[in-house]
Amino acid sequence: MIKIATAQIDVIPGNIRENWKQIEEEIRMAREKGAHILVLPEMCLTGYLIGDLWDQSAFLRECEAYNEKIAAAARGMTILWGSCAIDWEKTNDDGRPRKYNAAFAAANGHFLVPENGSHPYVIKALLPNYRCFDDRRYFTSLRQKAMEENLPIEDALTPFLLPAGEKTIRAGVLLCEDSWDENYSLSPMSILAKKNISLFFNLSASPFTLGKNEKRHRMLGAALSKLHIPMVYVNQRGLQNNGKTCYTFDGMTAAYDREGRLIAEARPYEEPRCFFLFDREHGNLISETPMDPFRDSLLFPALRYGVKKFLSSIHVDRVVIGVSGGIDSAVNAALYRSVLPEGHLLLVNTPTRFNSEMTKGLAKKLADNLESPYLTIPIGSFIDETAAALEGLPVGSGNIHLTGFMKENMQARDRSSRILSALSAAFRGIFTCNANKTEMTVGYGTLYGDLAGALAATADLWKYQIYELGRALNQWYGRNVIPEGIFTVKPSAELSENQDVTKGLGDPLIYEYHDYLLKSFIEPWQRNTPEDILAWYAEGNLEEHLGCKVKVKDLFPTSADFIKDLELWWNLFAGFAVAKRIQAPPLIAISRRPYGYDLRESQVQPYYTDRYLEMKRRMLPAES
Repeated sequence: MIKIATAQIDVIPGNIRENWKQIEEEIRMAREKGAHILVLPEMCLTGYLIGDLWDQSAFLRECEAYNEKIAAAARGMTILWGSCAIDWEKTNDDGRPRKYNAAFAAANGHFLVPENGSHPYVIKALLPNYRCFDDRRYFTSLRQKAMEENLPIEDALTPFLLPAGEKTIRAGVLLCEDSWDENYSLSPMSILAKKNISLFFNLSASPFTLGKNEKRHRMLGAALSKLHIPMVYVNQRGLQNNGKTCYTFDGMTAAYDREGRLIAEARPYEEPRCFFLFDREHGNLISETPMDPFRDSLLFPALRYGVKKFLSSIHVDRVVIGVSGGIDSAVNAALYRSVLPEGHLLLVNTPTRFNSEMTKGLAKKLADNLESPYLTIPIGSFIDETAAALEGLPVGSGNIHLTGFMKENMQARDRSSRILSALSAAFRGIFTCNANKTEMTVGYGTLYGDLAGALAATADLWKYQIYELGRALNQWYGRNVIPEGIFTVKPSAELSENQDVTKGLGDPLIYEYHDYLLKSFIEPWQRNTPEDILAWYAEGNLEEHLGCKVKVKDLFPTSADFIKDLELWWNLFAGFAVAKRIQAPPLIAISRRPYGYDLRESQVQPYYTDRYLEMKRRMLPAES
């Protein structure tokens, strides 16, 4: 039996030296456990999402030097790892030194050259250029290199012969996207399978999103069942960002047998090491330690891990959160408390005359349940003083007049930009943004007010997911740290008499419907527009397409009511809300289309297609 060790190390983006220290320890551990082969993830020295660090020649030279260190450490076993390869004699399309996203192998202190290869690495063939991925900005693909050399891609894709004790493994080594080939004209797995390989290794830097792991199992399972070759999949752990959106990497190393069945899977975000045994003669791959597939929701584990890693990365261990007695701030408080000691989370309630005794009481009960320090700082007098100072000031030929809406925004800004920011500095920490994705989508939040903060941890969660996370948090704590009343009170900003929760008043959004409407604008691979929505409404199957449970006809009695609502939210989503999202804090990615760098937005005018306008024209006269 050939023993294979894997290490889903916690990669620190941009810190080659610290990553090498982890790799060095994994080499020692694998050798101690008698492993023949150690497999490390894609870009394990540098990190994957590091932006234009790839443009620094000094950084590239450092990467080369540490690739040499790994190769030199490969004594008594084979090491397989993903890293950057540089060809200083050539350039990328941007004129900078030629870089490849590559997989290296080394044994006996030396790099191994793949079969019929001209350099000591294999190059990633498929470079993703969608969602958060921007590989083509930095790297040259194997496809392009083969085309430049007039070499058939089938000849360019070659296996490694990996020493394993007294034996060797003829292995097909793939880098992440090379197995996600369903939309490409090229299938690296299929090409390598024809070259008499006995095992696949997939080295990945695959960011987490909900449902992605299940899709990976389906996709790899289907492919491997046809090729009849087992696979070991190794992914990074950690938190990386592209300047606006933070992505967790869950690890979840996995193994598949020759029929494509998942036989083992590491728990997410946890222990880096797994061990597998491979019978080369019979093609059998087994897990040395049983690892049952992870079946629970990853929503809470991903966010808890992301928050913990974010705070660690900015060297902060104290957080201030404004708590209103509503679900968003309560979930954020419980989430941060799950990673912080009790004295390191300060909860602050900043009421005005519009805040009910009910929500103020719920905020205090939440703080008590979380055993966190709690402050009540009424801000009504501050708002009144500011309003009095501004009201009536002469400007040109007129005078300043503050509307009720302006005073509502003044409350939100005073809470965040003044009170919470000052407290967080005095508390030697940061303060949070408690936004959800529904509010971010339509800009239902005050710029420089409740959209301020160091991190918007829950801003990629629709309102219904906020409630799901709240229940998961209570389950994790083993008691209802978030009081039941917070789950049942009507969501409200409580900024005016029109948002009095004691009278059942609150936010203008009907979350049971608008969550799903707004989600349809963003997250489907083929994104929807008012044209699609109105067509489904006319056909009578809108609920089916959106996935919501409420009946649209119960919410909007007439077509005019429906169209008025649709255009209200579309205009906000595609209008000034874009400017608010651009200036909002970074968030932790959960969905496959989070805001930030993943959904690349331009500030343009809301647009309606000719077909939409024609459908609208046909609908409205019939009811006039």
